[in-house]
Amino acid sequence: MPKERTLSIIKPDGVKNKHVGNILQRFEDAGLTIAAMKKTRLSRTEAETFYAVHRERPFFASLTGFMSSGPVVVSVLEGDGAIEKNRALMGATNPADADDGTIRKDLAESLEANTVHGSDAPETAAVEIRFFFSDKELISTI
Repeated sequence: MPKERTLSIIKPDGVKNKHVGNILQRFEDAGLTIAAMKKTRLSRTEAETFYAVHRERPFFASLTGFMSSGPVVVSVLEGDGAIEKNRALMGATNPADADDGTIRKDLAESLEANTVHGSDAPETAAVEIRFFFSDKELISTI
């Protein structure tokens, strides 16, 4: 598997419920390296820009309202097959459908408050990483 980068967001429910350390430990235990990380709070406009791909979907207003409701922790994860590895760690979008031992199965509250976001492809990861981080902020291992 190629070394790659992916964006991870620990959503407002994960921060509020004090799951940040647990989630970061899972990333590192799976062999991913944290190349950049920060805690921030998205404005509604920033959330709408980030999730613009979902603008026409019925859940857009609720999603962007939720994502701007509290602080998030964003990180850039690096490693062999980082995107696929992170998506496996997260589990299915709906926690009810997620496999045992995944972040969403273990920690998520609902389909919307599902604790984490992760990039779904290299092209998406590149755009999402640029949304949150400058080159100066990335301490790369690849």
